[in-house]
Amino acid sequence: KMYVESVFKEKNPDGYTYFYWYSVQGEGGNAVEESESYIDKKHIEYWDECIDPEYKPVDMKLEENLIAPAVERIIGQNTEN
Repeated sequence: KMYVESVFKEKNPDGYTYFYWYSVQGEGGNAVEESESYIDKKHIEYWDECIDPEYKPVDMKLEENLIAPAVERIIGQNTEN
């Protein structure tokens, strides 16, 4: 269950372009790798082409989490189902 997915792009002076993904996901969703959806399969093809498998992601410590009350209510409603 994907609630928020943000992609950031950085053009680096070294000539490379870097993308950073940030997502907020609920529990109990299906893994995109298991999906039969055409768009999910294309998404994985893009990942395979663009993501450096040698790079290890960094898990950052959450310092602050600000969500509008209306959005929080909607997320809460979806997690109850």
